[in-house]
Order: sequence, then C-alpha cells, then structure tokens
Amino acid sequence: MAGAGISMAAGETLREKPALKFWQIWNMSFGFFGIQMAFALQGANVSRIFQTLGADIDKVALLWIAGPITGLVVQPIIGYFSDKTWTPLGRRRPYFLAGAIFATAALFIMPNSPALWVAAAMLWILDAAINVSMEPFRAFVGDLLPSRQRASGFAMQTVFIGSGAFLASLAPWFLAEVMGVANTAPEGVIPPSVTYAFYIGAVLLVFALAWTVLTTKEYSPEEMASFEAQGVGESEGTLAPHATRPRFFATWGAIAVGVGAAATWAILACGGDKQFFILAGGVIVLGLLFLVNGGLLSAGGASGSLSGIMGSLVSMPRVMKQLAVVQFFSWSGLFMMWIYTTPAVTSFHFGSEDPTSALYNEGANWVGWLFGTYNIVAAVYAFCLPPMANRFRRRTVHSINLIAGGLGLASFVFIREPTFLLFSMVGIGMAWASILTMPYTMLSDALPQNQLGIFMGIFNFFIVLPQIIVSGTMGPIVRDLLDGRAELALAIGGVSLCIGAVAVMFVDRTKPLDQS
Repeated sequence: MAGAGISMAAGETLREKPALKFWQIWNMSFGFFGIQMAFALQGANVSRIFQTLGADIDKVALLWIAGPITGLVVQPIIGYFSDKTWTPLGRRRPYFLAGAIFATAALFIMPNSPALWVAAAMLWILDAAINVSMEPFRAFVGDLLPSRQRASGFAMQTVFIGSGAFLASLAPWFLAEVMGVANTAPEGVIPPSVTYAFYIGAVLLVFALAWTVLTTKEYSPEEMASFEAQGVGESEGTLAPHATRPRFFATWGAIAVGVGAAATWAILACGGDKQFFILAGGVIVLGLLFLVNGGLLSAGGASGSLSGIMGSLVSMPRVMKQLAVVQFFSWSGLFMMWIYTTPAVTSFHFGSEDPTSALYNEGANWVGWLFGTYNIVAAVYAFCLPPMANRFRRRTVHSINLIAGGLGLASFVFIREPTFLLFSMVGIGMAWASILTMPYTMLSDALPQNQLGIFMGIFNFFIVLPQIIVSGTMGPIVRDLLDGRAELALAIGGVSLCIGAVAVMFVDRTKPLDQS
C-alpha cells in the first residue's frame, strides 16, 4: 500500500489502514438504510403529493427543484466542515445525527401539508436534512477503509440503499392492500396509506442512523495523519496554481455574471418560460461567488471556507472531471425517472390523470412496486459488483450497467401492460447499483485523504446540477414539445443514461494496477 513504511516528520510511521470485518462494514453502512427510507418515500410519493394538492403536470418538475438546489449548497459546505470537525462523537457522525433530527420532523409534517406551498417547503427541509446526513457517508468509506475494501464499502451502502428504498417504496401499497389502510382521500388531502408510510420512515431513519453512530468508531486526527499517504491522487493534497489567483476568479466570475445576465435578458425579451430563470440565476450566483472569492484572495483571505470550497472546485483531479461528465448524464436520467414515473404510469398505463380516482391511486401504488423492484434488484446486484470490478475494468462494468438502465427507461414507451414494467426495472436496478458504487470507487483512490469530504461534496455538484437543469427545462419541454406525455420524458432519460455509458469509457485509470 502506498505510503506504508514511510517516516513522518514527527518520527511516526505512515501505515496502512487495517481491513475491517464484514459486520464492521455492515454497522458503518447501516445508517444509509434510514437515509434511503426517507429518500425513497420522497422519490415515490412527492409527485403524488404535489398533484393531490393541485400541482399541474408542467409545474411538478419545478417544484422538485428543492432537492438539487439544497444539495448544491449543502453538500460542499458539509463536506468542507466535516473534514475539519472533531468532536467526542467524531468527525462525520455529528452530521449524521443533525440531519436525522430535521429529516424526521419533515417526514412527519409533509403528508399533513394543508397546501401546496407547505409541501414544497417541507421538501426543501427534507432534502437539506438528507444531504447533511448523506454527504459525510461517502467520505466515511474513505476515512475508515483501505483502498482494497472501498468497493465493498460502497457496495454495502448500495445494499442498504436498495433495501431501504424497497421497503419505503412498497409501504403505501402494503398499508393499503395488506393492512387495510385507506388509499384514497377527499380532494386536496393526502391518502392515509401515504401519511402512515412517512411516519414509519421517520422512525426507521432515526433508528438506523443512531445504530451507525453508536456502533462505529472513527479514527482520531492523529490516527488519520498516520494514514495520510493513502488515497492521495493527482492533486497530492494541494490546490492547482490558478486556484489561488485572484485574477482567475475575477475574470471567470465576471464572465459568468455576464452570461447569466444576458440569458436573463433573452428570456425576458423572448417571453421564455419562467423556469429558465432558474438556470440563468444559478450562473449569476456562481459568478458572484467567484468574484467574492477573488476579492478575498486579493485581501489575503485565502484561508476562509469560501476560498477553500472555491479553490477545491477549480482544482479537481482529472479523474474527477471525467467522472463528472458521467454523473451528469446518469443523474439527469434518474431525475427524469423520479419526476415522471408516477404521471407516466397513472396516465399512460392506467389511463387516469385524476388524483382523487381509485384508478390513479392504484397506478401510483404500482409505481411503488416498480421503485421497490429496482431497489431490491440493486440491493442484490450490489454483491456482484466488487468481484466484477476486480475481474473486469470498472469503467466497462459501469458502462454495461448504464446501458441496461437506459434500455429499461426507454421501454416505458413501448410496454403498455403495467406488469411487464417489472422487467424494465431490472435494468434500472442494475444501473442504480452501479451508479451508487462504481463512480465513488473509481474516485476515492484519486483524492487526497485529508480532503475527502470537500471533494465528495463537490463531486455531488454533478449529481445536483443535472437535476437543476432537468427541473428548469423539462416542464416546458413536456408541455410544449411532448404534448404532456410523461412517458416520453422517461425515454429521454433512457437516452441520457446511454450517453453516460459512452462517457465512462473515457475515464482514466485511477492507478496503474487498478483496472479502473
């Protein structure tokens, strides 16, 4: 292992992290079960809640923008500060608990929302809380596991992500069909089957995160220093030269503000859809942050958190930049699936667009089965990924899985019998397991050990940026170009996954013997 046996300045010896046993990896990953319960309840039911509270189909995507915006803001900040945190609970675990508290509150309130704006506000809070807990989990694997075990660590997270999402996705159906809980409600009221599912998810979220916090020990700062040589990639723990130049940030900040302002003017002049203001506004905000950071650097404020985040953003290792392209197209496809599966299945496969009808709610519950299927496939298939990654190139494995997911999404247009959609979800489950495992496995060996949190947070930019773009553009596209046909949006998502499959083949190996 790189760094083993190299003397440190203080006379200590750089050493390899000890391998963890199966149950230790299980315990450190179990919290993801609760996080994914919350995430899956949101994914499978929020469109249903929005439509029940009166949202039109072309507005659903815009309302979903809460998730990506909160992720864009929260994850790099949490990553940056969790790298620098040390408390009696450790480095990452305080963030697990804080996120669990706020997510639990949002899960109890959301299904009782009296109006659409309340549900939208709860989605913001829920997403922010999930991001606070979830982001440190990715760095947790790099903190505690040696390089050779990281594929197993991320795969174990995928197992809990899949199993938690499976249970959460099926919860409304189980409560309605097995427990006899009402599955319909008066206009503007969330069905009890959905409400109770959210309550159950809230309890399991707290339990799972508490389990990980209480059963997993983090390495102290001194122990982490002795492992410092591991995981140091291209950046070698330092910023690229232009990351500390005020002129660089001033120039690109001015360009971004100018482009965003020009786009805003064009949208106004052409009478463009107001959702496009989200994209233009995002470019302006990024430009302003660059300008502020340039000013801080000029004033000698380079040690501040903003400068640290901005510096890391423009100093990404080459492998991270290449994987960012893959993530962009992969998560664009996934986000289209989460937004449009319920409208597509209820209207195209069950023939109802009325949220108060029994047929619509039967279709919405079937979406729970579909989402549960792809998640349980992912949970099982995740066990296959580490041996596949060891035998074949990781990028080849990931490419094949993304193609399987793309074909699964595209098939929604051609399959009319709802039961046969279960076969489509097998391919999507393969892609989901791979998306949650392979990019992080390839990335973790290319990052400096002492910056895992911030770089993992920045890496998630390329999860949330495509979601913002999808939220800001797909509403008008579905309404004006696809004639409101949500199943065609799923086909576009399938194409996006296939583009990601091509892009991953251009990712460099993270190290010569790694077969990445």
